[in-house]
Amino acid sequence: MGSLSGILQRPVVAAAAVAIASVSTDLHDRLRLPKPSDTFSLIQQSNSSISDSKSSWVSHISVSKLANLSFVTRIQVPVPNINYRIPNTACSFVVKYFCSSFASSHVLLNSYQSAELAKAAKPAAYTDNIPSSASSLSSSEVLYRWHLPEANASDVVGNSDCSSTKSRTLVILLGWLGAKQKHLKRYAEWYTSRGFHAITFTFPMAEILSYQVGGKAEQDIELLVNHLADWLEGEYGKNLVFHTFSNTGWLTYGVILEKFQKQDPTLMGSIRGCIVDSAPVATPDPQVWASGFSAAFLKKHSVATKGFTSEPGLEISVSTKNVTKAKPAVTEAALLLILEKFFEVVLNLPTVNRRLSDVLGLLTSRQPSCPQLYIYSSADRVIPAGSVESFIEKQRRTGREVRACNFISTPHVDHFRNDPKLYTSQLTQFLDDCVLTCCKSS
Repeated sequence: MGSLSGILQRPVVAAAAVAIASVSTDLHDRLRLPKPSDTFSLIQQSNSSISDSKSSWVSHISVSKLANLSFVTRIQVPVPNINYRIPNTACSFVVKYFCSSFASSHVLLNSYQSAELAKAAKPAAYTDNIPSSASSLSSSEVLYRWHLPEANASDVVGNSDCSSTKSRTLVILLGWLGAKQKHLKRYAEWYTSRGFHAITFTFPMAEILSYQVGGKAEQDIELLVNHLADWLEGEYGKNLVFHTFSNTGWLTYGVILEKFQKQDPTLMGSIRGCIVDSAPVATPDPQVWASGFSAAFLKKHSVATKGFTSEPGLEISVSTKNVTKAKPAVTEAALLLILEKFFEVVLNLPTVNRRLSDVLGLLTSRQPSCPQLYIYSSADRVIPAGSVESFIEKQRRTGREVRACNFISTPHVDHFRNDPKLYTSQLTQFLDDCVLTCCKSS
């Protein structure tokens, strides 16, 4: 199969038409192309936009804050070498919108806000590689962004061994289908507030819809992998922790592991833990893929954003029967039906099936030996809880250390927002036990 974009075009257009019928106003506002006057205004504001993007990119960490981190002057974060152009062919209705906005290689350079920490007596913030011509690129369309640990992070001052371990640990947050940088920001802020580095990685929907084996999406992952490998080489004792969301983030993690093994198998030893949020389904299931794409298209209008509800005063548990599941609207039900029939064909195409089988096989039987934490919910309408629990049992049978927490009533990739106390307590316990082991012994 040369490209999925041609195959996707007619069914996805039909599916989108159904979705648009219920959320036309919302999508109209989101997909409306800028007027010439708006474009001119954006160009006029390029200098201030670049300044703002730099500030947000380093999570508003000032020079004075960085000066308190002794490890800063020793760490060099290399800038990826990005020279290729964005393909501008076979665009579907969504892809056309993105391709028209990203028509030049200069814009692609802007999409990667990686940076190099200045080596100077006085530590400086990251300096990005962004030409002024790309000021119109929305921060939500950036593919990955590096977040520095906060200077006043909790536990950074006090236990020097723990502080040093955190400063040499990078958490890679791999977003769900349709996720943008703004959606992962709260997770990154939680990690940086505790002294960790963090990278947030997301795919534009255009790349998913125009996916081809070995194409641009996988090239983007290759750039991230090279960046991670360069960072690990900069100083001895650095660690990686992966935090994935939904099947899209989990499959991205699988591709990263595959590239680690091919590039340098020793990189796998740097992975100290993996946190899996709202995943996995370890088979090419058309219903799961249909639910994922429907939720990405409809966003807050999708039934996937609704959790369990119960009678007043009734506590929800796994065995609770008096709970109400939200039913999809007629338009969403039609969209799900179209997408499910479509993926029944696509997922069985030899090239696609072979690629998925390779990645799923690696994630099932050849993951690193690091501990794993699975966060899921019985109310998830995209990833069935039974599929997650089945995979957990298989991992435990291989001898891996696996932890799990069922949030019972929270919807897909929305556990943190609905129950932040439980979510952060699970993360804290996992990191303390599996990553920050030196803090216990000291």
